[in-house]
Amino acid sequence: MALIVQKYGGTSMGSPERIKNVARRIAKWKGEGNQLVVVVSAMSGETNRLIDLAKAIQTSPDPRELDVVISTGEQVSIGLLAMALKELGIPAKSYTGGQVSILTDSTHTKARILDIDDQAIKADLDAGQVIIVAGFQGVDAQGAITTLGRGGSDTTAVALAAALQASECQIYTDVDGVYTTDPRIVPEARRLDSITFEEMLEMASLGSKVLQIRSVEFAGKYKVKLRVLSSLEYLNKQGPGTLITFEENQNMEEPIISGIAFNRDEAKLTVLGVPDRPGIAYQILGPIAEANIDVDMIIQNVGHDGSTDFSFTVNRGEYAKALAILETVKAHVGARAITGDNKICKVSAVGVGMRSHPGVASKMFRALAEEGINLQMISTSEIKISVVLDEKYLELAVRVLHQSFNLNQAA
Repeated sequence: MALIVQKYGGTSMGSPERIKNVARRIAKWKGEGNQLVVVVSAMSGETNRLIDLAKAIQTSPDPRELDVVISTGEQVSIGLLAMALKELGIPAKSYTGGQVSILTDSTHTKARILDIDDQAIKADLDAGQVIIVAGFQGVDAQGAITTLGRGGSDTTAVALAAALQASECQIYTDVDGVYTTDPRIVPEARRLDSITFEEMLEMASLGSKVLQIRSVEFAGKYKVKLRVLSSLEYLNKQGPGTLITFEENQNMEEPIISGIAFNRDEAKLTVLGVPDRPGIAYQILGPIAEANIDVDMIIQNVGHDGSTDFSFTVNRGEYAKALAILETVKAHVGARAITGDNKICKVSAVGVGMRSHPGVASKMFRALAEEGINLQMISTSEIKISVVLDEKYLELAVRVLHQSFNLNQAA
């Protein structure tokens, strides 16, 4: 008997009929003798509706109370799915994050999971129940409701799979696996049969929307077998999806690059003419970190006249907040000016094959240069190269790189 954790996203739960389809899929797995823990998101569009409702009351909603409001979307989903299963004659029981006791820190709207009490779930599984858990939420040490941030249901599922030592964690979404890039931009994009955790972690961090990055981190840390599947395929035509593995494929014909990731939600800030002295980076980024703003790419130019320019990128949604903070520290750090650009994007080539194949960067830069695309910032690691571009070049850059690395060809 295998213990399987499944996660269904908002699209899968988007209507009563789709919820019934999810129930039928669960019934199939249950009928094969598996124990099942199912994590669900709010119905599609519901979280946005609840956020808009909160903003209609308070322009900048209090984070604690916002968590109380937006967590209700998943509570509706778990109740409806449990009802759908019972209608099929399958014993099911719903749990909110608090009832499972998914303990988190107190960072409202983007809390992190600290511990999971799995005793009640195990007892119900042994009694033959299908367990339905609200994704995206937990409680802190004071009992306050917390949420895990966008895509947090993926993290809930992987964390439960780790705690329960599940055989597999299956992420059902509206795509049938992980693709070489977004098929909406490149119709020739190819579904990958497998991808390494390293590559998936980079893809998730660089803008791929298939899995939340924290869920991939969890899976890698606790060695959770993870598979991405489509919830929209017919039961009798379920494809294999994409398996996220710990082993690199040793096939010599495998492509050097596994995928092209991109992120539109980028903004760049530059502090001009700051003194080129030890500690200046901390004086600039310290207040940014204290405001809980994540910094991505960082570039500091070499100073020749005792001063330097310092640039970094943040999520576009935090651009205004970061810009305001820099204006307050401008005089303190002795900067000449603060500039910003919230119309940029990031495009990245990802692949473990880079480790053993030189020349990837030059090939990437040449392909972009031939299209007249200027690179504003460059960042590299062992298995990825990222570039910052003007946002208007995003789709062209993705198509060009996808073709340059032959990603539309069968592996």
